[in-house]
Amino acid sequence: MRLDESEQSDNLQDLRGSGGGFGGGGMPVPGGRGGLGIGAILILGLIGYATGIDPRILIGGAQLLMGGGDGQVMQQPAPQASGPPTDESGRFISAVLANTEKVWGTTLPQQTGKSYPPPKLVLYSRETPTACGSGQRSAGPFYCPLDQKVYIDLGFFDDMKQRFGLQMGRFAIAYVVAHEIGHHIQNVLGTLPRVEAEQRRLGSRDSNGLQVRIELQADCYAGVWAANADQQYKIIEQGDVEDALKAASAVGDDTLQKETQGYVVPDSFTHGTSAQRTRWFSTGLKSGRLSSCDTLNANTL
Repeated sequence: MRLDESEQSDNLQDLRGSGGGFGGGGMPVPGGRGGLGIGAILILGLIGYATGIDPRILIGGAQLLMGGGDGQVMQQPAPQASGPPTDESGRFISAVLANTEKVWGTTLPQQTGKSYPPPKLVLYSRETPTACGSGQRSAGPFYCPLDQKVYIDLGFFDDMKQRFGLQMGRFAIAYVVAHEIGHHIQNVLGTLPRVEAEQRRLGSRDSNGLQVRIELQADCYAGVWAANADQQYKIIEQGDVEDALKAASAVGDDTLQKETQGYVVPDSFTHGTSAQRTRWFSTGLKSGRLSSCDTLNANTL
């Protein structure tokens, strides 16, 4: 992957040296009546990691069972950033973020007429408070629409190697970042809040089905970013696309469930199968257009 790493994003917050921590707050509190304890959240995170179910869905469901209500959030102020990253991995993530800002800054207005407000990206270690609850390494990288931030513990990529034997190259890691930025695009376009409102009215099976479509669209948007980034900045080198497709396949719900529990439960899928994830990333990469990513109305995923 060709990337000008001298270009660093001003929107990256490196909290890895600040200790993170919870400080007794930062959890979503349904109806303002208290939330889950840290121990319970850790257990739900591990269950989600093992089954392929998004831990945020498990945590949110458990919190609703405890208190119901309107989903108000009591937010603990996040620790102050410790400055721009100086390590190679941190600087690479910052450079990828800077590239997404340039690409979406021109591509989104051209294709939708909407301006692009760049999100923040937070690097943390082990756990950190967020407006969407506790950010934890076991949950993997995620986007929080309430504070419009992407959260990544770089140890997640080590976990993928140790647990599943997946050696993720630079372009594969960039794909993961671009996927989370894809959720920010959904938020900007209003797709994410509409779907989340619909999910609250549905049972778990139908809600999971909608979540799969949202995740596959984020994969497609990652492909759209890659196509436009390559057109504008020639970032893709030989083997990069195969690297990203291998990563997309490795994090398919069916593959993860087979690896962790030995069998597949399709009704619990929240991100899509390996074939679906590679197909929609490829769709965005080939077209370079957001309009090709209408997974919410697609007859076949």
